[in-house]
Amino acid sequence: MSLFGKKPKINDSSAEKAEATKTALAKSSQKVVDTKKVLKTGSSAKVTKTGAVDKAEKRAAAAAGVVFAKNSVIIRPRVTEKAGLLSEKGIYTFDVRKDANTREITAAIVASYKVTPVKVSVLPVKAKSMVVRGKTGSTSAGKKAYVNLKKGDTIEFI
Repeated sequence: MSLFGKKPKINDSSAEKAEATKTALAKSSQKVVDTKKVLKTGSSAKVTKTGAVDKAEKRAAAAAGVVFAKNSVIIRPRVTEKAGLLSEKGIYTFDVRKDANTREITAAIVASYKVTPVKVSVLPVKAKSMVVRGKTGSTSAGKKAYVNLKKGDTIEFI
């Protein structure tokens, strides 16, 4: 706090602590795992019979962020309070195209997240009327899908 142009004196020990924390944060941010190295060495990841590294692939896909193609069945993950509570139970929610069926959604989840769903439920989302600045309008209608996974499987959204 500076009062009338006078700055308080800082103890040297607190300045050293601040520098130490800054260097520690800088070092921790530089420790980025190269997925190609993990795939070659197989360290800190479980290697399956097919030779694929499951955890490394999932983490790399989550870090990169899954981007769905323009003609994909899945539009986006549905991020709401209810979806957040359900994701703790292993149920994930996605916005999907109106003409999508459960088989197409299952195939898209397997292709993008490399996780096989146990059950996929599809529900319609109704359009709702709303008023913004005195003008009436409506939200868009569509479909949403609830994807149930096995107990150990997870999908990470960033």
